[in-house]
Amino acid sequence: MHVQFRGGSKPRAWQYINEEAEASGRHWRDLALAYYNDTFIRRKQGRDYQRWIEEVERPRSREYCAAEDSGPLISLLLPTFNTDVTLLKACIDSVLAQTYSHWQLCIADDASTDPAVRECLSEYQQRDARIKVVFREENGHIAAASNSALALAEGDFVALLDHDDTLAPHALGRVATVLQSNPEALLVYSDEDKIGEDGKRFDPHFKPGWNPDLLLSQNYIWHLTVLSRELVNRVGGFRLGTEGSQDHDLLLRCMPYLQASNVVHIPEILYHWRAIEGSTAQSSSSKDYAAEAGLRAVGDYLQAAWSGATVEPGTAPNTYRVRWPVPNSEPLVSLLVPTRDGYDILKPCIDAILTRTDYRNFELLILDNQSRCENTLNYLREVADDPRVSVHRWDYPFNYSAINNFGATFARGEILGLINNDIEPINSDWLTEMVAHACRPEIGCVGAKLYYPNDTIQHGGVILGIGGVAGHSHKYFQRDDYGYFSRLHLVQNLSAVTGACLLLRKSVFEEVGGLDEENLAVAFNDVDLCLKVREAGYRNLWTPYAELYHHESVSRGADNTTAKRRRAQREAEYMRRRWGSLLDNDPAYNPNLTLVYEDFSLA
Repeated sequence: MHVQFRGGSKPRAWQYINEEAEASGRHWRDLALAYYNDTFIRRKQGRDYQRWIEEVERPRSREYCAAEDSGPLISLLLPTFNTDVTLLKACIDSVLAQTYSHWQLCIADDASTDPAVRECLSEYQQRDARIKVVFREENGHIAAASNSALALAEGDFVALLDHDDTLAPHALGRVATVLQSNPEALLVYSDEDKIGEDGKRFDPHFKPGWNPDLLLSQNYIWHLTVLSRELVNRVGGFRLGTEGSQDHDLLLRCMPYLQASNVVHIPEILYHWRAIEGSTAQSSSSKDYAAEAGLRAVGDYLQAAWSGATVEPGTAPNTYRVRWPVPNSEPLVSLLVPTRDGYDILKPCIDAILTRTDYRNFELLILDNQSRCENTLNYLREVADDPRVSVHRWDYPFNYSAINNFGATFARGEILGLINNDIEPINSDWLTEMVAHACRPEIGCVGAKLYYPNDTIQHGGVILGIGGVAGHSHKYFQRDDYGYFSRLHLVQNLSAVTGACLLLRKSVFEEVGGLDEENLAVAFNDVDLCLKVREAGYRNLWTPYAELYHHESVSRGADNTTAKRRRAQREAEYMRRRWGSLLDNDPAYNPNLTLVYEDFSLA
């Protein structure tokens, strides 16, 4: 909440904004947005990772007991080449300092020309029998060196470690504990941060849980990565020719063998990535060959696993865009647009869809909920002359869920689209992009990137738990902002997306019983639908490549009356009862990030 309103009630803040807006001649929305932006800027400037380390991480770390040394043997793979000896020692010392002792460090030196590196490694090998070193006779680059390290490994699991990075003291202990409590685990990964030349930690990356589509868009897993050694050997180890993205390539080749139950994310900073001049940690563009190798890795994975899918560079550095094919016999898409009056917003919406959509095989069902406005009624009669358009009357009180369920009974399409009447497409291939994902058998609901008319983000996906139930990712970020670790530019799996522009197969919609018209007449019905789809075993997805404007809640209005607020409260309480702790532990988010704001700031 803005500092001016802290300690006060929401009605008082609402009253103040209205009074000030009237006195200043400004619209209350503009004034409220100004206060929000002020708070937003304060939050961004006030993020203090060092304080978070002191207040959150260190007390938490003290609670960890040393893991039982009878746990799994973890083999750390460490390829080296002409490493700065000071940094190399810091790396190895961080392994020696582990609270968990059942590990082995498998070092493969890739024919370093600096004799100090060989001397350093030989000393450590003599000091601790758990350290095994092989000195390669020829330089083969990092993939070959990693395979040499893998050949030394005896553990059931291998952990990937770069030669100048460091581990948190309890890193392997936390991994061992997780492996012991998750016997099906084949992949474990943690959060990470960067460490500068001055030793100061910065830029924490708090990651989501298992997210296959995000992994195709970027290697979000990075460090610390721990994999089943048997699985790594099964896929052939590290692949030569993918240098710079060899870890990403390895993960992609493991993907066909991984179900969600085989993957565990530890939402803790267990790995410190060294940021020095010329490193990938310092600048994502410092190793162009890594981006090229990553593009090749994703392309090879798609060629092996998915017919017709292709990859190209993404719109953010070191990211990728996968283009999924639409079936040759383009499926019919039924777009459901509920409306009541609102001619001034309805006409631009419908006209834009009809004229700004490259995908041709769609029908548009306008669901009229007791319109009385003569302009609206005339427009509905006029637009119904278009063979793609039909108008269906819902002559009952407003119930968003019931209206769309009603519309779905008339839909002839294989794919349903829930579309608000205040939506306007920006790019003409918006529907093609969404249909391509909706046709994928493993995908359920597909959401789009929505903007306010002022080109700030209205919807970058839905994050569970924000504000008690759910909020919109990256709300009010600028249109060209990359977002948190480029997520505003990446196709990714999310728990939910907004129903303002949502596609899914009609069969999936019917499988989960459609929208809940009994308990969620107005709010959260889209979130509930997505969670039911997720519960049924499908992955929901958000794409930044379908862009539309959204004049939010113009049609139904804001919840600004006593009756509307009570209804909203009932619906929120139902969501808490129905979905419980999932609303506080969104697997597509991270528990270290805020549930108060929509900006991915620290909790």
